[in-house]
Amino acid sequence: MVKVGIIGGSGLDDPRILQEANEVSLDTPYGEPSSSLTVGKISGVEVVLLARHGKNHQLSPTQVNYRANIHALKEQGATHIIATSACGSLKEEIGRGHFVLVDQFIDFTRHRDITFFESFEDGAKHTPMSDPFDAGLRKVLYETSEELGFICHNGGTVITIEGPRFSTKAESKMFRIWGADVINMSVAPEAILANEAGIPYAVIAMSTDYDCWKEDEEPVSWEEILEVFNLNADKVKQLIANVVIKIA
Repeated sequence: MVKVGIIGGSGLDDPRILQEANEVSLDTPYGEPSSSLTVGKISGVEVVLLARHGKNHQLSPTQVNYRANIHALKEQGATHIIATSACGSLKEEIGRGHFVLVDQFIDFTRHRDITFFESFEDGAKHTPMSDPFDAGLRKVLYETSEELGFICHNGGTVITIEGPRFSTKAESKMFRIWGADVINMSVAPEAILANEAGIPYAVIAMSTDYDCWKEDEEPVSWEEILEVFNLNADKVKQLIANVVIKIA
């Protein structure tokens, strides 16, 4: 039976998208997840929603317990995970409010637990990561975005930085040289852990700004991110609602 896990990023963790919603609190071997889980349905499909940064957005990107979050979703029986995330654009053609269905990541984090396999006492574990985002989920997300008339870029590389600070201009320009298309502070650890847990994982990345590489734009601010979010959050919810039905 299909059960879709949804990891809601900033402003995209609204439990009102679910019917028959119930809160489930649980602990994991890795500690507590970011929030209680909201279990419910979308058009009859079982869904479990988790707020990445906590119900009140109280957790910084580094404080998020990514291992507990993924473990909690697996424990609740999630067969797929769709994550949402704000991101900065590193390409001129990726404008504000555009969606990007990334297919690669660069992990530039430094202070996070990013594996379930801390010990090799029971044998070495090296998870393949050449294609970290599920192709089937990405295909459904892209086709549905097209049907809904949303501007969506099919594929791209996200670089995940530690945060919570934004990039310097030098870093932003370097990331562009490396071939990154968008930048955020959360995707890489989630993608790694979802792959280790064996759960198909994809991300709807919403572009909210141009980071700070673009000389004719003001550097990114939190206020700007929230403004673009508020204008486009309903589109993300609409996309998820339509995709969940197709997965089932």
